[in-house]
Amino acid sequence: MNIADHILMQPTTLDEVKAYAVGEWQSISMELRPTEDRAGTGLIQPTYLKRYFNYLSEEKFIGTITMFADNYGEFPLLEFEFKGDLRWGGAHPIADGAWAIDYVLNEGFAVTPLHKQAAQMLNAALPEGIAPFEVNQKKDILNKAFPMFNIVEGQTVVDYDLIYFKSGMLFMGAKHVDGTPFDKEENRPHQLQIPLEKVFV
Repeated sequence: MNIADHILMQPTTLDEVKAYAVGEWQSISMELRPTEDRAGTGLIQPTYLKRYFNYLSEEKFIGTITMFADNYGEFPLLEFEFKGDLRWGGAHPIADGAWAIDYVLNEGFAVTPLHKQAAQMLNAALPEGIAPFEVNQKKDILNKAFPMFNIVEGQTVVDYDLIYFKSGMLFMGAKHVDGTPFDKEENRPHQLQIPLEKVFV
């Protein structure tokens, strides 16, 4: 499919959306989102990041989120890589053609500190049995207890999200303004986030 045909398509049915999603998608610019303070202060922290998602098929995905210390992406701090199943739900009321989707992290949950301060932060609250993090060294914490991320031993992390396509762009759910994560069905988002663009090779 060429770029023009891709932009003109408007998938609305679940089968159309599943097929249209397959491929690679990336942030169009640096993004800003509210995030709960991992230190447990209750304060909302600004988080600067870029996203990359590869829908390997209609049922599998790999997602990467890279966090930065600044507005323009000059100082990378931390990278998360997620792998697992896509679980499709019903129509989402935000827009015609939007659907509920769950990202089930059952194949990989890797963390890579990209700066020494990020490694120090991770190591400050390191759970027993996990070796210290090192800069630029990826560590898979799948099914391991990690209190900093509110994960308990053996837990399969699920992100309850939405997906919608418009003018060739992929929209996921906008993060809640109070930083609440999409970790429960009742926390599924109600609005649209900054879109991702298709990667054409």
